[in-house]
Amino acid sequence: MDRILFGTDGWRGIIAKDFTMANVAKVAYAIARWLIGKYSNPSVVIGYDCRFGGEMFMEAVAKILASRNIRVFITENYVSTPMVSLAVMKLNASCGVMITASHNAAEYNGIKLKSKEGGPMLDKDVKDIENLISSDYEFDLEMLNWNYLLEQGLIQYINLETIYLKNLHEHFDIKRMQNSGLRFAFDAMYGGTQNVFKKLMPGVKLFRCELNPSFMGIPPEPLAKNLHMLEEHIWKKKDIDAAFAVDGDGDRIAFFDEKGTYLDSHHVLLLLIYGLAKYKGLRGKVVVSFSITSAVERLAKHFGLEVMRVPIGFKFISRIMLEEEILAGGEESGGMTVGTYIPERDGIWTGLTIWDLMVESGKMLSELMNEVYEITGDFAFERLDLELNKNARNKLIEKCKNQGFTAFGDYKITSSGELDGYKYTLGENQWVMIRLSGSEPVIRIYVESSDRESVIAILNAVVNSINVA
Repeated sequence: MDRILFGTDGWRGIIAKDFTMANVAKVAYAIARWLIGKYSNPSVVIGYDCRFGGEMFMEAVAKILASRNIRVFITENYVSTPMVSLAVMKLNASCGVMITASHNAAEYNGIKLKSKEGGPMLDKDVKDIENLISSDYEFDLEMLNWNYLLEQGLIQYINLETIYLKNLHEHFDIKRMQNSGLRFAFDAMYGGTQNVFKKLMPGVKLFRCELNPSFMGIPPEPLAKNLHMLEEHIWKKKDIDAAFAVDGDGDRIAFFDEKGTYLDSHHVLLLLIYGLAKYKGLRGKVVVSFSITSAVERLAKHFGLEVMRVPIGFKFISRIMLEEEILAGGEESGGMTVGTYIPERDGIWTGLTIWDLMVESGKMLSELMNEVYEITGDFAFERLDLELNKNARNKLIEKCKNQGFTAFGDYKITSSGELDGYKYTLGENQWVMIRLSGSEPVIRIYVESSDRESVIAILNAVVNSINVA
């Protein structure tokens, strides 16, 4: 067996090839051993999203944990990752286990681990669990009696939707949003948020809020290329003032304004910071990943806010939230949070915060974005996932490590930095970053400049330089 490893945000594998019942059982047993060694009376919340076999894999994990006298709370239906994270905190559980492959294509499934604080599990604990996964472990799940474990109270069904909806209604004036006259829309991308959102805001125009484990062949990641249905509807029908989409397990987000303009994670994060500081009068540290737009610093400076850059992965933002008060945090992949929430990214929470900002300000997203641009100036951003074989990936990273690049085509490197990946400054507010993905076998290339034409030109220059190398 290849060693099972948890990457930037969980373990993922192709169903029936890597993500098998046998491997899931090995991981579950390792989690059980870790819990027994760490807690005197451990308990776990387990959820699953809309992927193939989700409920079956959840039940397998639950049976193994319960068989070790660990109290298990399981969801009654498919849910989102933030719903599991919130339930862990509300139920005072020891950890959470979410069966999901997040934004990956339909042939994948996976497991995310959540800490007792309601966010990503700390690296040390994840590593301890990894080290307990044994290739020798074999278990006959049929020997474990499901009904007996239920009767003993070791496995309990719990309605995670009720917990999550109650929390949303306590923090947002949902009726005010519904009665605002603004025409909202939501795209679940066939993911685990579809049921809860229908109950949260009846009457909102919905997209891809049906059960479809194949995701109609489109990976459930809220990138512009995966959101054509929503984009075209706004352009043609002109009956939506603001729409947001979340990924398959509900922790990433992207927006469209009333003109059908796609707002990626960088723009949504800027809107979030701007709205909280300008219209809510809130203050605090802004914590962002290494790959987020440098416009964050310009916006934060305007409001006198401190910015902290951290490595890629929301777990690093979550860790800061446990120690300090923050205004907002976010990463390039679309995961965001605010300081008044649990230390977890949540697409619905972020989306409602932006909708509430629109209601509060009486302004459309395009107007609010223009107010942001007045402070930060215009910018454009693009990310390319470059597929290279393992040898080529390692060779490229080695060249970056040894400062092998002095320019990308005609674009001279003026300075460089290394935190999580290799970041090259090409002039004022213009940079390139090269990073080996922590969750997929690709090289990620990030480019920021003042306009899209410049971004594409720089990106092409980087790709050509890599191919030559």
